[in-house]
Amino acid sequence: MAPLMNVTIPDDYQDCVRYLHCFEKLARHGVQVFNDSTKNLADLAARLVTADAIVLTRERTAVSAALLDRLPRLRFISQTGSIGPHVDLDACTARGIAVADGRGSGVSSSTAELAWALVLASRRHLLAEANRLRDGLWQGHLGRQLKGRRLGIWSYGRIGRQVAAYGKAFGMEVWVWGGPGSTASARADGYAVAPSREAFFIDSDVVSLHLRLVPETRGIITLADLSLMKPTGLLVNTSRAELLAPHALERALRQGRPGFAAVDVYEEEPVLGARHPLLQLPNALCTPHIGFVEQDNYESAYGAAFDNIARYAAGEPVSLLNPEVQQHERQKSLPVYSETRT
Repeated sequence: MAPLMNVTIPDDYQDCVRYLHCFEKLARHGVQVFNDSTKNLADLAARLVTADAIVLTRERTAVSAALLDRLPRLRFISQTGSIGPHVDLDACTARGIAVADGRGSGVSSSTAELAWALVLASRRHLLAEANRLRDGLWQGHLGRQLKGRRLGIWSYGRIGRQVAAYGKAFGMEVWVWGGPGSTASARADGYAVAPSREAFFIDSDVVSLHLRLVPETRGIITLADLSLMKPTGLLVNTSRAELLAPHALERALRQGRPGFAAVDVYEEEPVLGARHPLLQLPNALCTPHIGFVEQDNYESAYGAAFDNIARYAAGEPVSLLNPEVQQHERQKSLPVYSETRT
C-alpha cells in the first residue's frame, strides 16, 4: 500500500519524535526525520525536495521564498505551536502551499517550570556546586534565598502568570511591568505593577522576561535598562534572545549589573561549539532552548500538527492560516487521498 503523503520532519535534535505516542498518527504516510540542522539553502532544499508535507518544530527551520522555489512537490506545512516570522506566509500562499497552525491542547507549564528551575539554580549556584563536588571539592559559593525578595515579571501572559504564581508560593514580592493589557490582568489577579520602567529594573532582585517577539519588542531591553539592576540581581530569559539589544546582556554581565543571568534562548540556534559569548561568562547559566522540550508538551504539539496532516490528507484541512490557498492550482492538482488508497 502506497503512503498517503511523503512527510518530512526536520530538526528533531533529540531523535525523540519517532518515539512519541502521537507518531502513530503518521502510520499511513511515508515519514523522513532529520536529527540535525542546516542553514544552507541547498542542503535544506535537498532534504525537503521529496516532501508533500513538512512538520516544523517551532522556529528551528526558516521557510523562505527562496526555499519554497526549490520545493515543487510541497503542498502543506504543519506548524507545531503558533506560526511566526520564520515562515514567509505570503510566499507560501502565492505558491499554493497551505499552512496550518498547531497549538496543541491544554496549557503547557514546561517553559514556566524551566524559568523557575533557572531561578533556583542560579540563586543557589547549583551547577557550579555540583561540578565542584564532582571534581572533589566542597562548598564554594554563598547562595541567596528567594523569600522576601522582589520578582519582576515583564509581560503577564500565559507563562508570566505561572512564573508569578511560583514566585508568590516562594514568598517573593511579585510585581509586573508590561503593556496596558498585561498590567491590568496582573492587577486583577492581585499583583502590584511597577511605578516605572526604571523602578522595575532598579528594585527587582530577579527579572523574568515573558514578552512575545514582535517588531515592537525586538531590542526593547537595552544596556541602559540592564545597568540599572543590582549587582546581586538576576535576569532570566526563556522567551526570545532578540528581546534584548545586540550584545547588551553580555556587556551588562561583564560590567556586573546584573550580577547573573540565566538564559535558554539565543539569536542563532542551535549554538554549537561553545561559540556564543554568554557561554564564556562565569556569571551566566545557559541551557539549550529546552523550555518547550518536554514529553507532555511534545505529545500535545506534535499531536496537533499530525492531526492537521491527517485532516489535510483526507481533504478536510483545518487550522489553515491561509485558507484562500485552497483555490490555487497546486492545491487543485493534489490527488484525493483516502484510507483505501493503494
